[in-house]
Amino acid sequence: MNSNLKRTALTTLRSISHVSSSNTSARERIVILGSGWAGFTLSRQLKKSKYEVIVVSPRSYFVFTPLLASTAVGTLEFRTTLEPVRARNANVDYIQGWADDVNFDKKTLTIEAVTGKPKSGSYVTSLSEPSQVDGLTTITTVKKKGELFDIKYDKLIVAVGCYSQTFGTKGVKENALFLKDVGDARRIRSRILQCFEIASLPTTSESLRKQLLNFAIVGGGPTGIEFAAELFDLCHEDLIRLYPTLVPFVKISIYDIAPKILPMFDAKLAAYAMNLFRRDGISIKTEHHIEELRPGLPSDRHEKNADAAACLTLVTKEEGEIGIGMCVWSTGLMMNPFVRKALDSVHKYPASSAKLNTPEAIKALPSSLKWSLKRDQKTGGLMVDDRFRVKLVHPESSAEATMSDVFAIGDVSVMEKSQLPATAQVANQEANWLGKHLNAGDIDSQKFTFRNLGVMTYLGSMKAIMQSEKTEVKGRTAWLIWRGAYLTKTVSWRNKLLIPMYWAINWIFGRDISRF
Repeated sequence: MNSNLKRTALTTLRSISHVSSSNTSARERIVILGSGWAGFTLSRQLKKSKYEVIVVSPRSYFVFTPLLASTAVGTLEFRTTLEPVRARNANVDYIQGWADDVNFDKKTLTIEAVTGKPKSGSYVTSLSEPSQVDGLTTITTVKKKGELFDIKYDKLIVAVGCYSQTFGTKGVKENALFLKDVGDARRIRSRILQCFEIASLPTTSESLRKQLLNFAIVGGGPTGIEFAAELFDLCHEDLIRLYPTLVPFVKISIYDIAPKILPMFDAKLAAYAMNLFRRDGISIKTEHHIEELRPGLPSDRHEKNADAAACLTLVTKEEGEIGIGMCVWSTGLMMNPFVRKALDSVHKYPASSAKLNTPEAIKALPSSLKWSLKRDQKTGGLMVDDRFRVKLVHPESSAEATMSDVFAIGDVSVMEKSQLPATAQVANQEANWLGKHLNAGDIDSQKFTFRNLGVMTYLGSMKAIMQSEKTEVKGRTAWLIWRGAYLTKTVSWRNKLLIPMYWAINWIFGRDISRF
């Protein structure tokens, strides 16, 4: 039975790869790598009468990341943050897999089919990575190589997104929890409730309760701050009724290496956030250096209870070893392995689509030289011009060329003249701009200009801060704007209806704390 199913699956896969290998349509084929903010937005923006759009990604959905913190504590349900790539009126072809190699000269893309459960993240390559169970148990899984097949493209869009940056800190990759995908939010919710359940056992000592209910958030940016605020609301609005004797043990601490949190905000708004957190009992520990995160209690504490193994030890340069129940890590972005490794080589100079920017820099034929993708020295991202076209460089002569059919948008792209922050707002605007000009066929008509719509962050207790170029708002008014903005930006009408319904239901009946 199993062998028959396997043969059927392989036959189906070969059929799909055969259909996708060449473009028989009169429309131009645009292949988009990634289903995050940039890739998903662009796939919906392109005219299907003009382009055959194929999205390649290991996950078949888009995640509305600003609301992930709300799902992690039960304020919203997980599916309210998801939008399927395959939708009724999307007219987009989808391949569940990831790019293994790109031949820019032949305009072919080698795809590796996803043969198992996709890992967390918008786009990954075939790497051995640790996975987590309840945020603690580490299981190293080696993914088998999936079946490879080639597809042709007329235009290629690289929008694979980035990973969470760990800076190589010992034990973080194995033991911390991240907040980049819906699977991460689910693990966080499960871990919070597990800590409370273990702490409620009559055999759990008071000292162990304090460590189990000590929650650490590493990173003082909007993601870390919003999660700390949502966690505070969960504990002091819902869990206080279910675990009244445990809430006094709850401690939430935010760690950051910088001298202040929320550096993208004005000093007054950042100070307002810090004062509000201190008043709520949330510790702000700036200028702290994380050295290690490991399972178990600190070495100077010896608990006889078997549940002591469920704790973690956070080691900081300033305070030494600290017993915690959970660590949520949110400290920036690391370049995607596909960009770092799969795009490391340019097999042959794409003479038909590349234009030399500095022809006087080389004397030989461009096709006789070894070219590489031009990268940002700091982040490793792909350097693009002001129309998101990817650039090539010949390292020996410093000659440069620009490909007219390969674009990079979102977190993986770095504009030479005006470097932009790696945010959802930037990725969304880049995708909309590129889609508009590809549809019009006037990619050279004007340069991309980013319009800063402002930043906002939830601070808990129905308070927030918002800052734009001309306005600064804080408190309850900012919270209303925060909710209204996120609801407006939600993609589908389905979720535009579901999100306020869940807000109302949870306000009346409390959050759902089911652990599954």
